Amino acid sequence: MSKRDYGELTELEKAFIRKAYESKIVSEMSHLRNAVLNAVNNAMRKKGKKFQELFKKKQAKADKDYNENAIAIIHEIEAKEGKSWVDKVYQGAGLRKTKQKEGE
Repeated sequence: MSKRDYGELTELEKAFIRKAYESKIVSEMSHLRNAVLNAVNNAMRKKGKKFQELFKKKQAKADKDYNENAIAIIHEIEAKEGKSWVDKVYQGAGLRKTKQKEGE
């Protein structure tokens, strides 16, 4: 944006630009402060204490279409072959199937 373009803006538009710039600076400073605080805490942590990550890992969002298609396929397989595939999964994983309570 040139000086001439900036001069043509209204006072309200200029105020929005200043506010956006202020928000950007505050956000950057907050990230910097968090990074420094985290680094100092990690450097001064007790021996054997777990390292603290700066950013927590977020779980990826599930693909709704994929899950719906997978459930439809599972229902088709169950209709044709029954639930024997569940036993195969447990056997392949080396797990034992839990016994269900009566009435379930």
